[in-house]
Amino acid sequence: MVMTYQEMCTFEVLYAAYLTARKRKRSKYGTAQYEANALACTEKLSHILNTKTYIPSKFEVFYVYEPKKRLVQAPAFVDKVVLHAITDNIMYKAITDSFIRDSYASQIGKGMHDGLYRMKCFMLDYYRKNGTAEGWVLKADVRHFFASIDHDKLKEKLWKLIERREVDPQIYDLLCTYIDTTDGLPLGYQTSQLLALMFLDEFDHFVKEQCGMRYYGRYMDDFFVILPDKRKLQELLVDIRKWMDDIDLELNEKTGIFPLRNGIDFLGFHSYLTENGSVVQKLRRDSIKRMKSRLRYWQKEYPQGNITKEKIKEGFVAWDAHASHGDTYSLRSKFAKQVSELIGEEVKPRRKLSAPNAVRNKRRIKQMYYNGKSFSPLIEQTNPDDTAEPWN
Repeated sequence: MVMTYQEMCTFEVLYAAYLTARKRKRSKYGTAQYEANALACTEKLSHILNTKTYIPSKFEVFYVYEPKKRLVQAPAFVDKVVLHAITDNIMYKAITDSFIRDSYASQIGKGMHDGLYRMKCFMLDYYRKNGTAEGWVLKADVRHFFASIDHDKLKEKLWKLIERREVDPQIYDLLCTYIDTTDGLPLGYQTSQLLALMFLDEFDHFVKEQCGMRYYGRYMDDFFVILPDKRKLQELLVDIRKWMDDIDLELNEKTGIFPLRNGIDFLGFHSYLTENGSVVQKLRRDSIKRMKSRLRYWQKEYPQGNITKEKIKEGFVAWDAHASHGDTYSLRSKFAKQVSELIGEEVKPRRKLSAPNAVRNKRRIKQMYYNGKSFSPLIEQTNPDDTAEPWN
């Protein structure tokens, strides 16, 4: 049974949403303000939502520069509480239930590294079936995706989903207040990520099912298709451009068809299929360049006391965790040595991570089975959909 609007507006649901919203953000001013009077604030929020007098606050607007310059419109903390209440209790399941396996962004159990692993499996399976690294890749990116989403078309898709999932229409009205706050979709809203994915859900099914593209994956506005036949990819690109045109989107100038042997730039890595059928995944140059720039900053500011040892270790560990999903051990060892020399404490790179958690759990289950050990707890933690072979 789907939670109703009135149920979502109860104190209990909103307080649980507040506890989720404050995670890793308790040091921020807006969070601290709400937390100082959490019970009263939650009670007031419940009343405002029930009386339909809720209006989203103004954004905090700023730019982020990694991996590229983007305008972020961050909501006030109270709006984050409402967004968590809507998304976590109602809209996440309603929206994501129809997604294909190879839509990777903003979903539990998926993400950048899941997408990277799936693409690697696609390349390995391509070699197994075709016996060669020769082939073609359509690599595409939607131009200004969030800013270009048409509100009327989005609301039409959203209303159809609301009816199909039997969601309370009052939830639709509330979501529309967020949609109408700005042109396109604001990057900072939690709902924006899911609505953007929903906007191209039909497109995913078109490419994967109607066009029969086995090796297709998408992370938000960035997607790829692998085929042995260049002409078929050219025909597919024509169909894709027409599809995008029908929903007032267009592909950017980076879109093109390239030889598979040249590799694929996707999710911060350059992945390529070798002549003997293995897949090598290297960090893209811009990611390495950013790490070098960060290291120069640390080398300048740390001796002056402008940055702490803990902050440097935290920054390196975060970068190392991402980079460890590729074939980067020697590169990470080099940077770890420089960081160690700077802070006077040994910092070690982690071992390579070649698969997401769900796949590693599956391997552990098999190993325990062969060793004659009990493995039922691991089975309970593993989602069968997440452990399915990537080419299914």
